[in-house]
Amino acid sequence: MMNSSGDERAVGGAAEGAVGGAVTLGLLAAWALHDLEELATVPGWWRRNLPALRERYPGVPEAVWRRAGSVDGREFAVAVGAMAAVVASASVAGRLTGGRSATYQTALNAFGLHGLVHLAQAGLVRGYTPGAATSPLIVVPFALWARHRLRRAGVLRATRPRDLAVGLGLAGAATVGAHAVARRLTGATAARPR
Repeated sequence: MMNSSGDERAVGGAAEGAVGGAVTLGLLAAWALHDLEELATVPGWWRRNLPALRERYPGVPEAVWRRAGSVDGREFAVAVGAMAAVVASASVAGRLTGGRSATYQTALNAFGLHGLVHLAQAGLVRGYTPGAATSPLIVVPFALWARHRLRRAGVLRATRPRDLAVGLGLAGAATVGAHAVARRLTGATAARPR
């Protein structure tokens, strides 16, 4: 319907075909809240839990355990900063396109799925893992809500299983890249002597 200023409005007041900043820039805000939990917990959690995890999962290659145990708080914080640039770029792309950006929608899907990965990790460990507290409270609900708003605005792209796999793959690659940048900037090595 048209209002007095000539703007087309959908039922509920949202502009048809566009979403607001709460949906698009909200991705960056939700990610930041989630990563605050990780910043506060990751290095200490690994120090406390690495010996038990090595024992419980002997099939995991030793190089994985060495790398996980070598990440200190400084390196992790720089990696989070590098990932912030990726998420911010995707959020801005979403904002500039009214939520239509494939980059934004892929990042949104990856964010929600990575929340499920955190919950699966907590299940495997049979206890708390970094990111597991905010995943059911912020990550998954935000992703579902934002997808609902995109769908309601008529801009949500069809999501096939392949798209979800690509999203998770890109999130994994971005994470590896962020840690590579962090290692380079902090001068960290792949494995520190104990």
